[in-house]
Amino acid sequence: MPVAVGVIQTDGFPAVLAAADAMVKAASVTLVSFDKAERAQFYVAVRGPVSEVERSMEAGIAAAEETYNGTVITHYMIPNPPDNVETVMPIAYSDEVEPFRV
Repeated sequence: MPVAVGVIQTDGFPAVLAAADAMVKAASVTLVSFDKAERAQFYVAVRGPVSEVERSMEAGIAAAEETYNGTVITHYMIPNPPDNVETVMPIAYSDEVEPFRV
């Protein structure tokens, strides 16, 4: 089964927190990365089956935009990212997230 990665970048921490919460509750995905992007912008990345990542992205975007002053800066999904992208970018399943992998 192809595994996808989905990323949402928001303006402000509450929006990214709402997005992450909605993403993992809406679909069978694993939160694999979260970090500050720049200034007051943050991103969250999830992995899972393509259809599940699509569903989680929709929920995450909606939740972030519903947050007070929440703004989605950008979002993107890559179905079946190549090994090179997975090795270089912070989207791999790490030992830290492995217990939560779905």
